[in-house]
Amino acid sequence: METIFARASAQGKAGVSLIRLSGPHAFACAERMVGFIPKPRVATLAELTGEDKQIIDQAIVVCFNAPHSFTGEDVVEFHVHGSTAIVNKLLKKISKIEFTRIADPGEFTRRAMENGKMDLSQVEGLADLIDAETEAQRIQAQRVLSGELGKRAERWRSWLIRASALLEATLDFADEDVPVDVTPEVRSLLSKTGHELDREAAGVTSAERLREGFEVAILGAPNVGKSTLLNALAGREAAITSDIAGTTRDVIEVRMDLSGFPVTFLDTAGLRDTADAIEKIGIDRALARAESADMIVLLSQDGTVPSGAALRTDDIVMKSKCDLDPGSEGISGLTGAGIDELVSKITDVLAGRMMKDNAATRERHQIALLKSSNHLSTAIGILERGPDYYELVAEELRSAISALDSLIGRVDVEMVLDEIFSSFCLGK
Repeated sequence: METIFARASAQGKAGVSLIRLSGPHAFACAERMVGFIPKPRVATLAELTGEDKQIIDQAIVVCFNAPHSFTGEDVVEFHVHGSTAIVNKLLKKISKIEFTRIADPGEFTRRAMENGKMDLSQVEGLADLIDAETEAQRIQAQRVLSGELGKRAERWRSWLIRASALLEATLDFADEDVPVDVTPEVRSLLSKTGHELDREAAGVTSAERLREGFEVAILGAPNVGKSTLLNALAGREAAITSDIAGTTRDVIEVRMDLSGFPVTFLDTAGLRDTADAIEKIGIDRALARAESADMIVLLSQDGTVPSGAALRTDDIVMKSKCDLDPGSEGISGLTGAGIDELVSKITDVLAGRMMKDNAATRERHQIALLKSSNHLSTAIGILERGPDYYELVAEELRSAISALDSLIGRVDVEMVLDEIFSSFCLGK
């Protein structure tokens, strides 16, 4: 196993930068750089010199001995002053040590998984945590990183192994009188496991939307105040506003943190019948994006819904330009009236779609969960035929367990590993 190294902190000038090494020769590398091996898990102030004894920097050196480290290997961290010159000099020095090489993207985390420090779902949770932009994304990613999905998978797996053991015991003593009918217990185990799998799978869609971000389309007739509202929400002039109908012709996107939810607001072309070919293209694009958006906010001055705007149950309709009608309820992007109410309504709708305790967050998770559940459904159907078909039931259970194993990276995941780890930054 090679000893790998990389910068683990962000690029650019900083107060402190972190260089990490991992592998069987990490401690030997530390000895080369500081003249001795610091005591494990003790922050040690030392001069980094290298073999030529020229001082590179005065740094904090921390050693973690295997298996008590992030990767499960010997790990050394150099906490140096965040000068570009210092970092580059140190990386160059380390690269000249014969038993080291620069780490590939995500290689530290990959080694952690291969050494049993985390399962595949935790790896995905870590990637999501690094990418988290809002509080809701952080909470969700932290739940996955904590190993919650792996714990649930182990619970489901234990139930299925219990059911398999009951069936196998019956098959092993098929020629003898078995006093206990295992069918009721097996049926109960399969049913409750299938129910939990389906529930977990059902929450993936909303969890994935939270991870990627929601889209909210602002629709309405021309000059109803859509662009003004977008600017008010964004706190800047993101869209051009004008009294001239048809000013907005393409979809304008503004991403923001809305009470912890990552939301991209879409300012769209005003909906109306028009002979202008370019404006018609803009309207068609507006309707298409609104249809695919998670939610629509429709602005209307008279309560009418423009032609082509197909609203869903939890879409929001608000009276616009309420500043022109003193005392009326509604919203005004110009004065800010009603904006807090709108934000509250949007976040309530989005929060209502979330399953707050869901641990599965990716399409890959959903596929594995549904695959396992489908095998269990088949197994229950076969189970009702009686003991003569127990062997077929047992085979379906083996397939269901295998699907759960792929969920946490035990089997059949080589095809997705490279894609997952390639999304990691260098040094993680």
